[in-house]
Amino acid sequence: RLLLFMLLPVFAATAVLAKDYKEGTEYLKLANPQPTASTDSIEVVELFWYGCPHCYQLEPYLKDWVAGKPDDVNFIRLPAILGPGWELLSKAWVTAELLGVTEQTHTALFEEIHKRRQRINNEEKLREFFVKHGVSAADFDKTFRSFAVAIKLNNARLMTRRYAITGVPTLIVNGKYSTSASIAGGNPELIKVLDYLIERERKQVAAQTETAVTTASQ
Repeated sequence: RLLLFMLLPVFAATAVLAKDYKEGTEYLKLANPQPTASTDSIEVVELFWYGCPHCYQLEPYLKDWVAGKPDDVNFIRLPAILGPGWELLSKAWVTAELLGVTEQTHTALFEEIHKRRQRINNEEKLREFFVKHGVSAADFDKTFRSFAVAIKLNNARLMTRRYAITGVPTLIVNGKYSTSASIAGGNPELIKVLDYLIERERKQVAAQTETAVTTASQ
């Protein structure tokens, strides 16, 4: 009896960790799965928009998760474009990415908009923000108006449609599944669903590899 009493907390913790999330409830399966950037890792894509308060609220949770994510997971941020009004702030991410300054600007731009309540709604105000964070006005203008930015923006627009999302933030796991705080039950639960889907994909990849090896050896 004493041993059983001591083991009960362990059983309870295991039950929590092994929670089985359901398709159609805490996550959705994409009607049209999309190819990933690499076949050597499990891909997680965050679709976000700087003007979205829910994306801002998720950022601390996602930042902590990224800092400790497994080595076999490739994390990609992708600005969503659900309408013409989303393009300016989506270009902000693409510009920062090409300039190599996302570490300086990503969280800062969220805070500028949602914490300091600054309206960054035109190119001039966006330029001022980049200059404030160490980018010269000339470098900003050259990159912001470049063909490379236009190509990346078109890709973001295309992938927003292909993932068939209706809002942000949305997380896409390995081009197959989507989830969000609204269906997962909040940001902490979203991270748990994310880990669940990653482990699900990891097991599936392992099973496919084992099958292929077995078939090749026959």
